[in-house]
Amino acid sequence: MDLSARVTLAQFCAALKSHAPLELPETIRQRIIDARGPVEELAASDTPVYGLNTGLGGNLAHRIPPEDIPAFQQQLVDGRSVATGPALPEITGRAMLLARLLSAAAGRSGLSLETVEHMLAVYNAGLAPVVPEFGSIGAADLTVNAVWANALLGHGQLWHKGARLPASEALAQAATSAPPLQPKDALALCNTGAFSTARAALALHAARQGLDMAKAAVLLSYAGYGANRTILREDINALRPAPGQQQAATWFRTRLEGCEDTPRRVQESLSFRLVATVTGAAEDALTRAIAIWEDEANAGADSPSVLDGGEMASTGHYHAPALALALEGVSLAMAMTAHASLQRTQKLMNPELSGLPKYLSPIGGASAGMVPMQKTCASLLAEIRRHAMPVVFDPAPVSDTVEDVAALTPLAAAKLIDQMRAFHLLAGTEAMAAAQAIDLRAPERLSPVVKTLHSAIRADVAMLQQDRPLGQDIERAAETLRHIAPGL
Repeated sequence: MDLSARVTLAQFCAALKSHAPLELPETIRQRIIDARGPVEELAASDTPVYGLNTGLGGNLAHRIPPEDIPAFQQQLVDGRSVATGPALPEITGRAMLLARLLSAAAGRSGLSLETVEHMLAVYNAGLAPVVPEFGSIGAADLTVNAVWANALLGHGQLWHKGARLPASEALAQAATSAPPLQPKDALALCNTGAFSTARAALALHAARQGLDMAKAAVLLSYAGYGANRTILREDINALRPAPGQQQAATWFRTRLEGCEDTPRRVQESLSFRLVATVTGAAEDALTRAIAIWEDEANAGADSPSVLDGGEMASTGHYHAPALALALEGVSLAMAMTAHASLQRTQKLMNPELSGLPKYLSPIGGASAGMVPMQKTCASLLAEIRRHAMPVVFDPAPVSDTVEDVAALTPLAAAKLIDQMRAFHLLAGTEAMAAAQAIDLRAPERLSPVVKTLHSAIRADVAMLQQDRPLGQDIERAAETLRHIAPGL
């Protein structure tokens, strides 16, 4: 990943997965050095600059003498390391590192070059700060970032290959050590949206996977149900240019071409007829959210920021309401998509609607077939709906009500991450039921895409004959979809 170029969400997530080392281009290095000059001048002056020579939040009126500013750096980090709760996965701390490096590359943070190089060394060594789940309200991710920063400085814990080590020990093993913090370094490490950016990246990546999986499952369901595909025609969908609908209809129509097309009824239930409308809206919501994330991730969102001409000015750029609202929109769109998925799965099991054996059981009689899976689907849908409930509208005022507005962006990201755990499994259940329906219907023709999907599912999940436990099969089907769906 090139830190000097605009980075996409896909590039960001690929960098996290690849563990390829990053370099600091000379242009970025010089940009950081140039922005450092005004910081040092103002630190030695009488001009008040928020967080540089003043207190933070409710302590804004307190002035810090120039001789006390170096010692104030560690005090700032320690005093705000109050995040708590279970440790988040290793990739979270690593994503925070990458997010902070990316925003620092804009040259507006005033970070010392030594601190930026240390972050880069930690990232390239495969280390990641251990960060707890709770503490940020998105008005800068101050408390979580402070715990993260302390780990970088050798005082907390660092992940290394899945193990949690004392930070000092992990840094020593990597043959690196934290440099002394210089004026503004502590604030630049803590008073940013790195946690929000990292969590949102992981959430949107999971949502991208989930929507791809859901669309793949729809293809199998259309073939297994023998659904009427007239609704996907280009001329019909051109009548209303709803966001994403025409593109989604084209996507489904072209990938179903070659499947047997002998409709059993004039029109289908809405969960089949509206796949382009519903998934098109979800695609639109997700595309918008990703675009907003990319704007946030590539911006210089520090407060204060170093402006052209050397001025340092307070900003509110760590406050990301557009991203928070976009994440909420994705959660709602995915809940709507999930509801339709459950309805299709149930209809596949209903012989009066599908024309297939009851509960998709090839033996009938007392066989439960796949009908118990409907309870699992209902449970998953309830979980998905629970995480679709908005969270960003009611923040509590803090810091003597100085900070009386917050975006709650990391909470919106967290619930989308949790929602996608259930969503991926629900897509797996639909794919399993649809693959079983294809086996039982035995159509004369399948399109190349549907044939590939069906073969992939069957390579990992056998057709149901006698009743058997299906829980792990659902997980395997979901994992298969997760791998194959993006390439369809």
